[in-house]
Amino acid sequence: MEYYPRKIEEKLDKWINRREAILIKGPRQSGKTTLLLHLKDKFGGEYITFEDENILRSFEDNPELFAKRFIRGERNTLFIDEAQYCSNVGKLLKFLFDNFSDKLKFIVTGSGSFDIKVEVGKYLVGRAIYFELLPLNFEEFLIWKAGDLHKIFTDYKRQIERLILEGEPIESKPVFQREFNTLLEEYILFGGFPAIVKEDDHYFKIELLKNLVRLYIEKDVFFFLNVRELEKFRNIIRYIALSIGSIFEYSSIMREFHVDYRTLENYLSILINTYIVSLIPPFHKNLVTELKKAKKIYFIDTGFRNSIINNFLPLSNRTDKGFLMENFILNELRSFGFEVYYWRTTGKAEVDFIIKVGDEVIPVEVKSGGSIGKSLISFIKSYKPRNAIIFTDGSFKSEEVYGTKIFHLPYFYI
Repeated sequence: MEYYPRKIEEKLDKWINRREAILIKGPRQSGKTTLLLHLKDKFGGEYITFEDENILRSFEDNPELFAKRFIRGERNTLFIDEAQYCSNVGKLLKFLFDNFSDKLKFIVTGSGSFDIKVEVGKYLVGRAIYFELLPLNFEEFLIWKAGDLHKIFTDYKRQIERLILEGEPIESKPVFQREFNTLLEEYILFGGFPAIVKEDDHYFKIELLKNLVRLYIEKDVFFFLNVRELEKFRNIIRYIALSIGSIFEYSSIMREFHVDYRTLENYLSILINTYIVSLIPPFHKNLVTELKKAKKIYFIDTGFRNSIINNFLPLSNRTDKGFLMENFILNELRSFGFEVYYWRTTGKAEVDFIIKVGDEVIPVEVKSGGSIGKSLISFIKSYKPRNAIIFTDGSFKSEEVYGTKIFHLPYFYI
């Protein structure tokens, strides 16, 4: 089996010999099965999938005898794929862990509907470690598509991390900008789902994405999560896709699609827990002038989002390029593990993202040009950060404004 590396593997390796069960969650087709089979080849053990009805039935009918089948020596590993097909998998895994974890290591995957319907987490508190396998981030995309450029990219990423965590200035001037920008455009248009990344033909990329969206709605949303008004759900997700980077307005969506608050809250919970969208909260310290509750909404994968609105035009021909770039920068910042917020005042001053590291805050703007806006100046005056970042089409420079060092960097420099 051909295997393309994923960054999550570095984390999993540290837990493989420990007693805790490993639970890997993520959206449909994010590569969970491929990863599981790779880990089986790497560490040995047995692989099963609950998509197989006979396997599933045996597990549910007699979990104790089921587990004993896979115990042959002192230490064994059982890789369980598609666990969401078992409605009481959490309770049964707890039983198996409590009785067999000294001889059997459990590594389990489930799609986004895993924890909504099955609620596996409440049964495995203290017994399991959770990991998320999302679509490829830009670094993984480069590993797969341009390994030679990946070596250069890791230097950029390391400098961004040092700037944010330690305040060290960025000095490494970007090179091969045309190649990076071409790859970044492909990544933003078609996203990071493994099957789409592997495909080179744009026609097939688009068709694979459309099929992914259709499967998500028909299988995860309808079959697993029992949403019956699919047309209404489709319309709402399309509305959200056209509103990326905007504040999520409950009242306007309820009015537009004639849904009550409870239904909309349920739909939003589904979209978040199945790894389709994410929300970022506002940053606030001044309770009078700064927003405190309203959240902005973005997509986990921009290719999935573009498929929902059926728009794969080049970035140069799009009116939503700025929002797509914002979405990209947010996802990359989160891939570092940073807490990310946005800042907006009641007077409409706004900074795209605020990163909190201890007592430090770092404002991040995403712009087509390199100018410093009034909103960023306002934030600098209020909070006096040591550093700030502006991601742009291609600028690379630094300047100091009111004691804050502002770094202008190209989009791909993250």
